[in-house]
Amino acid sequence: MSRDRTAGPNLILFALWLMVFVSSSQVMLISPILPRVGEQLGIPQGLLGTLVTADAVMVGVFALVAGPISDKLGRRAILLMGTGLMSVALALHALAFDYASLLAARAFAGMAGGVLSGSAVAYVGDYFPYNRRGWAGGWVMSGIAFGQIVGVPLGAVLAAERGFRLPFLVFAAVAAAAWVLIWRVVPQPDVARYAGRLTVGGALRGYAEMLRRREVAVAAAVFVLMFMGNALYITFFPTWLERAVGATPRQVASLFLVGGIASVLSGPRAGKLSDRVGRKRLIVGASLGVAALMVLTTPAVHSVWAAYPLFFVAMILFAARMGPFQALLTALVPSERRGALMSLTVGLGQIGFGAGSAAAGVVYERWGFASSTAVGAALVLLMSALAWRALPEPELVPVAAGVPEPAV
Repeated sequence: MSRDRTAGPNLILFALWLMVFVSSSQVMLISPILPRVGEQLGIPQGLLGTLVTADAVMVGVFALVAGPISDKLGRRAILLMGTGLMSVALALHALAFDYASLLAARAFAGMAGGVLSGSAVAYVGDYFPYNRRGWAGGWVMSGIAFGQIVGVPLGAVLAAERGFRLPFLVFAAVAAAAWVLIWRVVPQPDVARYAGRLTVGGALRGYAEMLRRREVAVAAAVFVLMFMGNALYITFFPTWLERAVGATPRQVASLFLVGGIASVLSGPRAGKLSDRVGRKRLIVGASLGVAALMVLTTPAVHSVWAAYPLFFVAMILFAARMGPFQALLTALVPSERRGALMSLTVGLGQIGFGAGSAAAGVVYERWGFASSTAVGAALVLLMSALAWRALPEPELVPVAAGVPEPAV
């Protein structure tokens, strides 16, 4: 069986979409099933947040490793490697029998996620012109939203009724299917590759050189703050709903379904809108809305039903800023360094998410969810101010071939 070299853009986007779906679903599933994991393995509440942290930190570390490799070997090789590793890592969750073994499985999944981090967006940057990247990236990233609609609710129900291991086995099978599809239909884009030697020292020097550029440093800082704020809000939101509001596992699952529908509706549209009006306006505007909703959560949600409209709007705003921001990132460096930049920003963002998740566990246990949302909102406001004042807005300028290219 050989790879289909005639696959069109839509089939390529679907392959990337499926990869994003399974990679993001297995991450998002952890928060709503933390109570089930704690019950079934006897893990204290204070340690549950570290299961999220282990995944996020490993994503961050291995993203930094994978970025330069993808610039050297090509995006397709990294997509295949990461998807294969993800399938194996998720299958290993079935063998977890205590906190340490599950922590190791989550760390392995994080390693696979790190290999994949930024690869789909970097591929979109390689394959599509800048004035189509918002649209294409929006569709690929809608795999995250579909994970909320199908992956997370299904996984949460399976975890409640059949144990937390089963949903990870299902995701392992989906990851294997994504690997086959990528192998068959996703070509290597004809773009410049990194010509230097691939060494640890060279990679570190390359990252340091990129971070010395003001626009890259600002983008990295914005990503870190964005993910830290997200983690402080989302990690224990399902746990708070169950213990303070009385939500059942099925209601939490349906809440993520509603949030996923919101993301599907808004993600591609926000990306397409940003192709016309610019990225930064949507990033900052949506972030201000996110901060407001974080602060309003505990005073406004006194019943499970009140959580649905709030979470619906929150997911619209989350999706409205992610696609435009990733499209903006693809324009900050040439193609031969795009993988390294995406991995750098996503890696640092995931490390920020891990730090935020660990902090969320401490803040939630000592001061409650209202304090966690307040700290998260403060970080999002700081991120918004930094993005508005210092994040560049690439503009389209025509070139001789008639294809728009970005200029920073």
